[in-house]
Amino acid sequence: MIDPSEVKRQAEKDIKKADSLQKLSEVKAKYLGKEGIISLSLKSIKDLPQEKRKEYGSELNVLKEFVEKLIKEKEEYLRNLEIEEKLSAQWVDMSVPLESLVGALHPITQTLTRIRDIFVSMGFSVFEGPEMELESYNFDLLNIPKEHPARDMQDTFYINKEGYLLRTHTSPAQIRVMLLQKPPIQVIAPGKVYRRDDDPTHSPMFHQVEGLVVNEYANFKHMKYTIEAFLRTFFEKNVPVRFRASYFPFTEPSAEVDIGCVICEGLGCRVCKGSGWLEVMGCGMVHPKVLENCGVDTELYQGFAFGMGVERLSMLYFGIDNIKLFYENDLRFLKQFI
Repeated sequence: MIDPSEVKRQAEKDIKKADSLQKLSEVKAKYLGKEGIISLSLKSIKDLPQEKRKEYGSELNVLKEFVEKLIKEKEEYLRNLEIEEKLSAQWVDMSVPLESLVGALHPITQTLTRIRDIFVSMGFSVFEGPEMELESYNFDLLNIPKEHPARDMQDTFYINKEGYLLRTHTSPAQIRVMLLQKPPIQVIAPGKVYRRDDDPTHSPMFHQVEGLVVNEYANFKHMKYTIEAFLRTFFEKNVPVRFRASYFPFTEPSAEVDIGCVICEGLGCRVCKGSGWLEVMGCGMVHPKVLENCGVDTELYQGFAFGMGVERLSMLYFGIDNIKLFYENDLRFLKQFI
């Protein structure tokens, strides 16, 4: 027979002294293991006189529960301590300045940020629509007819779900914005778009920035000034800008926007194909049918819209001649933009 009180005091000392999970495991085996002090004592109860078994068994059960509780608490403490030590060893002081620059924004991201900052400084807000778009938003509500070639399977990535596709332009953002809020509206919508293109100047995935202004006084002159101010700020020079009559189903009148070639300064080169001009965006007054489709009163409001390719502007700004360089992750190329 053991003295439960004496075993209790000794167990407390042993558990307190255990300073690792391994040592605590040894203490647990000493008292609670198959050959442990308490376990053997419980087995020996059957050898006691009948009148002593109940009282002695009760004392041993209380002792066992006490030791189990102490061991569980100490085990939890040691495990937390171990985790803290590991975390402490891995800790990094993020406030310490780096000795050298270890990375940089991708040129596309730099260009997007530059475009966004310029328009925000001009009073535009920013809206980002979904890349998987409703066909009605991408085509129908933008006044693009059913027979328009842009809807062909060879141009558009259709989703295996009726009515959905990967947007082919950021123009659906016009629809979403006009359905969400009433005029006045002055917003840009940057984002990825998808088309079945793949050559040195085109990619099946690229970036566009859509601009939309709707209010009581928007007009072609207002649009022309906005675009010229943006382009001259973006290229940091007084670049020549011209507007050529064009056609888009969602604007009327419509125009293509050219700038004087920033490579040859208008003298003629391979990039501008000897013309001295480079096309950079499309624009126009929002078609009344598009406004009506979105519930905008055309008796009170009118608007203009413009859209530009981010890769195109980035190639011109940084002097890049192959759009695929943006997506090849070649460090020799990317290090030029640090």
